[in-house]
This record gives sequence, C-alpha cells and structure tokens, in this order.
Amino acid sequence: MDDIASLRKSYERAELDESASLPDPIAQFSLWLQQALDAKLPEPNAMTLATVGANGRPSSRVVLIKGVDARGLVWYTNYDSRKGRELAANPYASLQFHWVEMERVVRIEGRVEKTSAAESDAYFATRPLDSRIGAWASPQSQVIASRALLVANAAKIGARFLMQPPRPPHWGGYRLVADTFEFWQGRRSRLHDRLRYRLADGQWLRERLAP
Repeated sequence: MDDIASLRKSYERAELDESASLPDPIAQFSLWLQQALDAKLPEPNAMTLATVGANGRPSSRVVLIKGVDARGLVWYTNYDSRKGRELAANPYASLQFHWVEMERVVRIEGRVEKTSAAESDAYFATRPLDSRIGAWASPQSQVIASRALLVANAAKIGARFLMQPPRPPHWGGYRLVADTFEFWQGRRSRLHDRLRYRLADGQWLRERLAP
C-alpha cells in the first residue's frame, strides 16, 4: 500500500463568502446540488446517512436523495432495514454530501419522519420494474443463506405480480426536517470556508465556523 499519510491536496477551485451565499439554507443547498448536476459529477445525488440505534452505536450508509423542498430532504428505503429500525428508536439523523470534484461538502442534521403513503406510492410507481420487484424480494439487512435466495424470491414476486407489483407495506420514504446545515468549501492552506445555518426561534442564523 502507498503511504496514505503523505497524501496531500490543495483546494483552490472556489470560495464561500457570506455576502455571496443565500440566506435560506434550502435554497443554498438546492443551488449547490444543481451545480453538481450541471457538472455531471458521478452520483451527485448520493449522500451518507448516519443514524444511531437504541444501543447508542452510530452507523452510516450511502443512500440517494429523491426530493428536496421547503419541508426537507427525502429518500426511500425498506422500513425494516437497520436504518429503519434505528430511526424508529431514535428519529434524528445526519446527512452528508461530498462533491469531490467541486471540493464541497454539505452536512445536514435534523429530525426524520416518514413521508405520506401517497408520496411513497407515487415514487414507487416511477421505479423500474426490477427495482419494484427487488423491494419485495430483499429482506434488507437480514442474514440470508445465499444470493440464490434473492434470485428465487425475485422470481416468485415476478410471477405473483407480473408487471404491476404494488408498493410493499414495509417500504417507503423518509424526510429529514433540518435544523442545521453546514456548507464546506475547500480552500488553500487548509483555511477552508465553513458556513453553518442553524434554526433558532423559527429563523435561520448564518455563522462562520473555523476550519
């Protein structure tokens, strides 16, 4: 293995100034996300979701954002998965986006709630057929004997529902209702720009953090 301790990178692509940032963090996030999409970055909608279970142990995994508006950020998953069980025990989580090519990170924290059944149904209907079958076939986060079991489950579901599998009752959306955003822009000499927005008495306060 190469000497990872010696790896260095100078961040020089952009800056993040208070006067140039938007007063509303959802608008600022939407701007950065759109810029990542426009730049055709790989997986610009990928985000790390961190949760904490009833045992106090944190865990993280990568999920895909599927919606953002004034209410919060939305993703979809199996409610019986590890993250689903942890959110049931502790409905707070954090999200992180890392757009490496743009030298940007966004961290978001807040309370998580389930989306409505209608929202989940509407999104599920847009998924490719194999993804809808997979939502039924995979007992996510559970120990299974082999991949062959998944394939067999998928075949059974396909035969059962043909081209119209409905949304499973254990599958749907979550929405993170944010109370904290942090926008990080890499800068030279490790003097990075960090702007934090935090909700206080219904208003967003914008603060600069030391890197």
